[in-house]
Amino acid sequence: MRCAIVAGELWSLGSVTSRQSELESSSRMPRYVAVLTLVVMLGMVLTRVLMLRRKGVAAMRFGKIDKTDFLIPPFAVLYCYLVFAAAFNGPAVSTHEFFQTEAIAWIGVAFCFAGLLLLLWSLVSFGQSFRVGIDTDHSDKLITTGVFAFSRNPIYVAFAAILLGQFLIFPNWILLAYIGAGTWLFHRQVLREEAHIPPNLVVGRCQGTPIAA
Repeated sequence: MRCAIVAGELWSLGSVTSRQSELESSSRMPRYVAVLTLVVMLGMVLTRVLMLRRKGVAAMRFGKIDKTDFLIPPFAVLYCYLVFAAAFNGPAVSTHEFFQTEAIAWIGVAFCFAGLLLLLWSLVSFGQSFRVGIDTDHSDKLITTGVFAFSRNPIYVAFAAILLGQFLIFPNWILLAYIGAGTWLFHRQVLREEAHIPPNLVVGRCQGTPIAA
């Protein structure tokens, strides 16, 4: 009889432990999605650059206009580290979070997915005109089809959505600061790109013609 009781208690304890494990796994899923989002985002951009390179198109124009652009990669690497560290409990600069709500984290996942889909649509709409940086040698063409029929800078909108999604999953002050810095950086880049638009295309912009990001 005693053996039966002990066996029952062990089974009950095992069930509770298993249930707790499932709940913990479910609550951490958004964090893993956040990491996967960064990997997929970088993979999409680099894959497109390599595909264009095979076709003889130099899509990587990063830092050609302003060498201060090379200050950006170290901060991007730090951002990736912060997300990975938060997801896998690695050493972090700060572990304080403004709130801890699983529902909000899943909203963040939705923003991440939306950002990836918008990024993919943007890359497809760009065709062979996609560039990382400003291409002053081929600035005589505007993309007005696909997603560019609705937004002048869809890639930056996609990046902003991903930044917001990451913050909702990891709501700490550092990722919040990155949202502010990213918004400023996107605006700065848009102004720089528009400054290199040929005068004959500025009229189209004023009439509502979308401008490629």
